[in-house]
Amino acid sequence: MTTAIERQQLRQRLREQRANLPAAQRIAAAQGLLLQLQQLPELVVDERIGGYFAVNGELSLHLLVAQCWRRGKAFHLPVATPPRRLRFARYDAASTVQPNRYGIPEPVAAGDALIEPAALELVFVPLLGFDRRGHRLGYGGGYYDSSFAFLQQRERPAQPLLVGVGYSFQEVDALAPESWDVQLDLIATERELIDCTGVA
Repeated sequence: MTTAIERQQLRQRLREQRANLPAAQRIAAAQGLLLQLQQLPELVVDERIGGYFAVNGELSLHLLVAQCWRRGKAFHLPVATPPRRLRFARYDAASTVQPNRYGIPEPVAAGDALIEPAALELVFVPLLGFDRRGHRLGYGGGYYDSSFAFLQQRERPAQPLLVGVGYSFQEVDALAPESWDVQLDLIATERELIDCTGVA
């Protein structure tokens, strides 16, 4: 299990390990990820999909995004709003993006064009670490946990389905969840798709 100090040390170690990945390995991982995600029936039937814009060595979703566009899916990226909340903006080939205060690219969208997390059907969530019970080590800001907190009141899996995305080396034996942590339904790496539902 992990204390707050251990979590910070783990974050630092995983950040450094991810940042040092060679470009060829990142490209291969993105291709492997797409192969794993193609096993998801939700990717075929769901129309409103949320994801993230990969930064700082995160496992890229660009191949998935291209596939969603080809299939006519509405793909959305998060937009950070006060206080520590995410809303989502439609993202397509014509979208203009600009970095937010954290340096993460966001679509430029009017407030009334943003949708709430609950309106999505399937969401791909970035992470720094994970365990097979669906516990996620995030970046410490709490944006995803506060934005999807409504799922804690629902029997899981529910909509939106939360799929954590990370490299296989980001797996840890066990993470001690905080009371506000929102559990992931599945985790996708370049090697496998892990079902976390029903895991004690």
